[in-house]
Amino acid sequence: MAQGKTPAMCQTKGMRYALSILSCAVLFGTVGFAQAPGTLDPAKENPQPQGVIVPTTVRDRSGEVVDGLQLGDFSLYDNNKLQKITADVRDEPLSLVVAVQRSANLTDALPKIQRIGSMLSSLVAGQDGQIAVVGFDHRIIVMQDFTNEAEKVSEAMKKMTPGSGEHAVVDAVNESVRMLTKQPPDRRRVLLLIAEKRDRGSQLRLREALVQAQFANITIYSLDISTLVASLTSEAVPPRPPAVPPEAVHLPGGYAATPTTVEQNYYNGNYIPLFVDIFKAVKSVFVDDTLDVFTRFTGGREYSFVGERSLEKAVEQISEELHSQYLLSYSPNDQTEGGFHDIRVVVNRPNLEVRTRPGYWVAARPQ
Repeated sequence: MAQGKTPAMCQTKGMRYALSILSCAVLFGTVGFAQAPGTLDPAKENPQPQGVIVPTTVRDRSGEVVDGLQLGDFSLYDNNKLQKITADVRDEPLSLVVAVQRSANLTDALPKIQRIGSMLSSLVAGQDGQIAVVGFDHRIIVMQDFTNEAEKVSEAMKKMTPGSGEHAVVDAVNESVRMLTKQPPDRRRVLLLIAEKRDRGSQLRLREALVQAQFANITIYSLDISTLVASLTSEAVPPRPPAVPPEAVHLPGGYAATPTTVEQNYYNGNYIPLFVDIFKAVKSVFVDDTLDVFTRFTGGREYSFVGERSLEKAVEQISEELHSQYLLSYSPNDQTEGGFHDIRVVVNRPNLEVRTRPGYWVAARPQ
C-alpha cells in the first residue's frame, strides 16, 4: 500500500496482502509510534488485524529444505491459540530490492560484491520476477528501478563506487520498503540487504523501519559484510556479540545477565522481548546487530561471508529458500488483543526444523 492512503484503502483483495489490515492497526492504533513521512496521524483511526502472512522454512536434520508439505501438515499458533490456516500463497511473482552498502571503507570489498550481479536473477527465477538495485552510504541512491532484465541488474551493481564514511542501513531499509510498497498487491516482496551489521548515520529509528517492513509484509534477508571487511583490512575478527547489551535482555528467573547467558538466551530463540522493547521505544535498548533484528523479525535470515565463493554460496542458499518457502495465511481468531503477538508454527512430522517470523506488533484497541 502506498504511503498516505487512508485506513479504508488498506484493505486488499489478495490473500497475500491481507496483512495490510494488521499493519494499519500498527500505524493508526493508540500505542504511539513516531509518524513516518507520508503516513496518517495514528490517533485518527484504529482498524484491527484481519489476516497475517507467515513465511515458513522447513528443513530436515541434514539441513535440506523439505518441500511438498500440505496445509494439513502445519499447526499455527497466535499467542498460543490454534489458528485456521487458510492458504499457502507462495506461487505469486516476486519483487526483490537488493540494497548494497557502498561506504568509503569498502574500497577493497565492493568489487567482490559487485561480481554477484549476474547471480541475482536466480533469486527471482521466472518470467514475472523483477529486481531493483539500491546503493547507499549516508545517501540512498536507486541505481536501477525494477526490471526483469539481468543485464541491467549487473550494470547497476558495476556502477557503484565507494562513497562517504557513513552507512545508513535503517534509512536504506526504509527506502527499499517504500519502493516495494509501490509494486502491485499480488506480488511477493523481499529485500536483500548487503551491509555491515551496525548502522552508522541513519536519520530514522530502527522501530520506524520495522513498522514499515511489517506494514508492507516484506521478508528481509541480509549478507553481513563485516567479516569480509575485516579479512581485507587485516583486522582481527571479533566474536559475534549479542544484538543487545546484558541489561536490556529479559532472562528467566534465577539467571544472571552475563554476556554468556545473554548470548545463549538470545540466540536460542528468546529474542521476542527485544522486539517488544523496540516497539515500545524503551530507551535502554541498543541494537548492535541491525541486520539480525531485521531478518529475525520478518522471517528472513542473516548470512556472513569471508570471500567471493562463500558469498556466492550464500546467494544460492537464499535462492533455494525463497523458492521452497511456505507462505501460510491466517486470520487471527482474537483480533482485540493488542501488543506483540507471538507466532509459532509446528509441523506434524518428526525431526524437522521450522523457522518463521516470530510474530507481529498490533496497537491496542481504545477503551
